[in-house]
Amino acid sequence: MIETKMFNPVNKPTFNEKNQIVDFLFQSLENYGDPKSHIQKCAEYALKETPSFGGFILVSYDDKSEISGAVIINQTGMKDYIPENILVYIATRSDMRGKGVGKKLMNDTIQMCNGNIALHVEPDNPAKFLYEKVGFTSKYLEMRLIK
Repeated sequence: MIETKMFNPVNKPTFNEKNQIVDFLFQSLENYGDPKSHIQKCAEYALKETPSFGGFILVSYDDKSEISGAVIINQTGMKDYIPENILVYIATRSDMRGKGVGKKLMNDTIQMCNGNIALHVEPDNPAKFLYEKVGFTSKYLEMRLIK
């Protein structure tokens, strides 16, 4: 059975829990990840530890109470022209892939979000199939100017 726990600005993780979540995402995202400092900032945004619209962190645990998956949602503060939520990070532990953890996290996340959800995915990321399966579509090609 997959147990989940939601953290948000009202129900914050402990310092150690937050570090475990950030470390888990950093390790589990593998080739599709970001620097740990970026993941940390994203978690702080979701928990309103920095000025932000907030969001939440959803974590799944295995039967040994070890993290098996995690999601970070940031709220954008926008509506209609930009989705209200952005799914910034989602990952499952490598030994738990293909066992329904990612699907449960996605379905729970969709239920917990108020409003639309955007996410960015690289074209060769195998998780793209899961996103499409739960209803995400590719409306735009994202382009960025890095300054």
